Amino acid sequence: MDQVACRTIESPPAAPDPASIDRAHLSRMTLGDSSLEREVLQLFDRQAEILMARMNAVVPSCVPPLAHTLKGSARGIGAWDVANAAEALELADGSAVEFEAAKRRLASAVEVARAAIAKLLRAH
Repeated sequence: MDQVACRTIESPPAAPDPASIDRAHLSRMTLGDSSLEREVLQLFDRQAEILMARMNAVVPSCVPPLAHTLKGSARGIGAWDVANAAEALELADGSAVEFEAAKRRLASAVEVARAAIAKLLRAH
């Protein structure tokens, strides 16, 4: 009998997790100003979209500075999963397989964070 190799496919969460944004940290960073919080979340959302598109359009050697920028922004709003994934991509210096896995992990973390941001913005 022939054996077929299996592969795993990551599925997105069933619902966005607002906990993917550290609300207490975000509040501290915006001095408790809800309108500033909203503006910062909107800016991060747009920047994440732009940076991910650029990372997908450039050669791998151009990705680390983009990942570094996204890491700093993510830390600013308390998107720790995005920051950690961006740092892993920034530091990925192994094989192309490792690099692509790190890029997929970052894309997934960004997707979850952006969904959480959309949910938070609708709630404001």
